[in-house]
Parts: sequence; C-alpha cells; structure tokens
Amino acid sequence: MTVPRPTPPLGARPPVDSAAVPASRPGLPIWPLYLMFGLVLVWWLLGGLYLLWAPLALVLGVVLMVRGQVRLPPGWALWAVLVALMALSFLRLDGNGLVGFVLRFGFVVAAFLVYLYVYNAARSGVSWQSLFHPLCLFWLTVVALGWLAVIAPKLSLTTPVEMVLPGSISGERMVQALTHLKATEHNPLSRNPYYRTAAPYPYTNNWGTGFAVMVPCVLAYVTSFRTGWMRRALLVSLPLALVPAFLTLNRGMFVGVGIGLCYVGVRALVRGDVRIIASIGAVGVLAVLVTFLVPVGDLISNRVENTDSTTDRLDIYRRTLAAVADSPLLGYGAPQFVDTIKVAEPLGTQGQIWLIMYSHGVPALLAMLLFFVLVARRLARAVSPGGVWLSAVPVVALGVTPFYGYTDINLSVMFFAIGLAMAAVDGPVNRPSVWPTR
Repeated sequence: MTVPRPTPPLGARPPVDSAAVPASRPGLPIWPLYLMFGLVLVWWLLGGLYLLWAPLALVLGVVLMVRGQVRLPPGWALWAVLVALMALSFLRLDGNGLVGFVLRFGFVVAAFLVYLYVYNAARSGVSWQSLFHPLCLFWLTVVALGWLAVIAPKLSLTTPVEMVLPGSISGERMVQALTHLKATEHNPLSRNPYYRTAAPYPYTNNWGTGFAVMVPCVLAYVTSFRTGWMRRALLVSLPLALVPAFLTLNRGMFVGVGIGLCYVGVRALVRGDVRIIASIGAVGVLAVLVTFLVPVGDLISNRVENTDSTTDRLDIYRRTLAAVADSPLLGYGAPQFVDTIKVAEPLGTQGQIWLIMYSHGVPALLAMLLFFVLVARRLARAVSPGGVWLSAVPVVALGVTPFYGYTDINLSVMFFAIGLAMAAVDGPVNRPSVWPTR
C-alpha cells in the first residue's frame, strides 16, 4: 500500500509525482477538454464556436456527475452568487437582449464547469502535463488564425451555422458577429482601414484579452516541462504570436501583458528565481525584435489620432455609471442602446466592470471581483515556476477588467489556467519533478 507523501511547506519546491496523488478512483478523462478547447478550429469554421461553447461545457458537467465525488475548489461560493444574481437580473430585461443574455449566462456557467473539471481531474491523479495540452492546442489555434489575419486580412466567409439559423436570430447584430467568419476587424468605410487581428474571436479586443491571459500559460508550460513536442511547439509559437498580437493595436492587451510580467517579475526578484527572471527577459527581447518588423508604436499613435475611441469610451463609462445609480441591485439584464449617446456601442460595454455592473448589478460585480481577488491571493502561495506564471492569470484578469469584457470563451481559458494552478497549490498533483528542490 502506497502512503501519500505529506504536502511540503510553502517555502519549498515540492518534487511531485504520481505516487503522491491518491488513486482511489480512476482519473477524469481528458477527451471532453480536447473536444472543447482542442477543436476550436473546427467549431470556428462551422460558425458555432460561441454558440456551442456552453453545450460543450455541459459535457464536462455530465462526466463530473457520472463520476461523482466532486470537490468544490476555492471561490466556488462567490461564483455561485454571481450566477444566481445573473439569473435574477433576467427579470430586468425589457424584451431586448434575450439572446445576448443567454449567451453571457452560458459563458459564466461554462467557465465554472471548466474550473470544476480541471481542478478535479488534476486532484484525482490525471497527469498535470496531459491536462495542460488542450489549453496549449487552443493557444496554437489562436496563433495560427492570427497569422491567417496577417496573410488574408480581408477574409470573410458565410458559415454553415449562419445559413441554418432562422433569420430572426442570425439577423441580430451580436449573433451575426459570432457566426460570420472574419479574419480581422476593421472599418469598411475608412479610406485607410486598420486591419486588426480578430480570428477566432469576433472582435479584436477579445483576441487581445485572450493573448494577455494565455502568455502566462505558455510560459508556465515551457518552464514546467523540459522535453516534448508540445514544449517545442510553444517555444516556436511564442515569437510568432507577437506579430498578429502587435497588429491588434490593442492598448489593453499591452496593459494586461505588462501587469502579468510585472507581477511575476516582482515575485521572482523577491525569491531570487533566476529561471523566471530569464524567461521574462527573453519575452522582452522578443518583443523588441518584433518592433523592428511591426512599427506598433507609430500604428497605435496614428489610430489614436484618427479615431475617437478614448472619448467614446469615457462617454459610455459616464453614462453607464449614471444609469447604474437608478438600478444598482440587479442592473438591466443586458447592455442597452440609448438615444442620448452618439457612439455605436450600447451602455454597459467596453469593459468587464461596466458589463457586469450595468447588466447584473453592483452585488454581482462585487462577487466577481472578490472571486478573482480570492483566487489571486490563494495562488500567491505557488512556488514552482509553472505555478508562479499561472498565478498571474487572475491578476491579468483584474488588470484588464476596466477596459475589456471577457464574458466569452476567454473566461473559460482563465478558469482552465486557474484550475490547473489551484489544484497544484491545494495539494500534490501528478507532475514530474523537473526542478531541483532547494
């Protein structure tokens, strides 16, 4: 009979392996995660990536229920409160925004199911490295489609899902954006449009948010495992990803990546972790080299000078706050267009804070923010290079919250990474001991 090793003190680097993991029941299968994250290209080509995301997550829920003995990870109660408040805010819908409400509610539930699944799979003895692979495939797909945007920026295709949906649904602005394939986002009325990377997301801002969240995940993998084809693929993909990333001209993306690198850098300096400091330096050098190919500074300056995006955002924020004051508890159910605003976007957009607060109320916003704060604080206990990098994910999420919304598939990406990190922090997981104990 194998006796599990005790959890090492927080200041040590634990040599964790499969012998340290209880194996009273078979581990959860990984195929549902491959179905969801590994086949993103297929779902995107069909036009159903966003519409099918919640049903794909339900597969995770069914497998969890069949297996039984589900462990609830830290923060679950706060997220349950958010889900309950969102459900109550349905009563505030005025007849418009039903499709958007259902989609956003599905994304919030889907993210939690991903968190539950990954956390329980890692705690049940499934290889931590194998669990990481579906998320890595998601990243590789995003990078590949980012380069499609570089090579074919004008690509636009009608999808099978778009053709089979009833006109009353496919004609909605939001559904059209989600089901019609576009490689980039641009203004077709502009004489000199900026073709900004978007695929597989409907909007450039989603691509930038996803990039900011996944960079720590990529660095977590390559600093955790020394060999394997996935590590080689990620090492090649990271510099390649910088070109489509810079072409997003996404200021919030740079803010998010910067926050993540600074957070990890400070932690590494405090601990004197040379490996992490070296990896941050390598990312910085790659970014500088890419600026010789993409004059990102000039492009962003030109875009700021020729658009009113900053002014429009401030106007939306001001009017959103004024509207929330009239319905602070449950919000309005969904973002809404109003006649008194000149910009093309509705109130309750242009940032996760504004979306949750306007659509679902101030208590819902507090529940979401407290969840990420709790998770960030818990993951601050991580000491391995991979764990430290993954601990940056909730920090990045909080950093981009005022600027960009992520009640979409990116929320599931965040929860995937958090689930991996939380399982390792809460106890031994099935992970090779590749870093020496000190």
